[in-house]
Amino acid sequence: MNPLKSVHELGQSIWLDDIRRDWLEDGTFARLIAEDGLAGVTSNPAIFAKAIGEGRVYDETIFALAEDGLPAGKIYERIVLADVQAAADLFRPTFDRARGGDGFVSLEVSPHLADDTPGTLAEARRLWREFDRPNAMIKVPGTRAGLPAIRMLISEGININVTLLFGLERYGEVVEAWMSGLEERVQRGQGIEGISSVASFFLSRIDTLVDPKLDGMGSADAKALRSRAAIASARLAYAMFEKWEASERWKKLAARGGRAQRLLWASTSAKDPKLSDTYYVEALIAPHTVNTLPRATIDAYRDHGKPAVRIGEDLEGARRAVDGLKRLGIDLEVVSDQLEREGVKKFNEPFDALHTTLEKRIAEGR
Repeated sequence: MNPLKSVHELGQSIWLDDIRRDWLEDGTFARLIAEDGLAGVTSNPAIFAKAIGEGRVYDETIFALAEDGLPAGKIYERIVLADVQAAADLFRPTFDRARGGDGFVSLEVSPHLADDTPGTLAEARRLWREFDRPNAMIKVPGTRAGLPAIRMLISEGININVTLLFGLERYGEVVEAWMSGLEERVQRGQGIEGISSVASFFLSRIDTLVDPKLDGMGSADAKALRSRAAIASARLAYAMFEKWEASERWKKLAARGGRAQRLLWASTSAKDPKLSDTYYVEALIAPHTVNTLPRATIDAYRDHGKPAVRIGEDLEGARRAVDGLKRLGIDLEVVSDQLEREGVKKFNEPFDALHTTLEKRIAEGR
């Protein structure tokens, strides 16, 4: 059997961490759904910057919209909305079969709003209205300013993909925002049955930051912890998920039709050539989770994946790894704060570069 479909049978959904118009039009997405059981798509400003900036697929649309007098920012939004709506329509049968439990397509608010609660609320609401699909998710960074926005948006019935999570403390705050948002709806006498959310925990970036620090130490203890920080964090996050899912507080919401906020493993392509290309996939298969993979990792896992639920194999080892890192002077909560700020910057830069590219394309078409 296709290993990707086997992962689905073990309770984990595979989503694609990419979107391109030519894949929507040439049948690539349809094949991934039919042959691999692909169950969703995530997008972000960097993905669209690459798709639009590196090819000429969008030129006809860009020139036509420019002729209508639209500025670069509005052209970007029109392109992005058209792509995510087309993808959502492709995944609508998946969404319907899963009774609203899968088949989602995510669209992110501007990365410049990461520290702006009112701005995030306004843009998320607007994008939700304009996306206009039941299997839409609006991505909101899990920053300090993002937390109250997440709670409010959930209370308004908007599906939210909480992005840029790196640490356990912030993940706990995101869960609190999720449940509080649902509770606010219940208190107002509103239903919670159709609301979905994922909490996107970014993994390989943790090891990419931590491993050079360990390499610089050169000790046996440091070498033993190499490439373990991310998976240890993910295992502990999943233990937190299981704990809150079993809580009386959540059971009350579940009894009213609430759906659990699934953990989503993001940044799961191995950046270190010493690691297997399926390193972060094999270790983190778990029920009620999502793994969002780039196309190359999907192809690799289809070829040589060995699916099995392994996430709970060494929970004590995960705790020892985190403690061991702290003894060496590496506090993963400090690491997560640094990665959050770097993550916002990594989205801002391509977002701004894309607008410059669009201005140049517009000038070409005149």
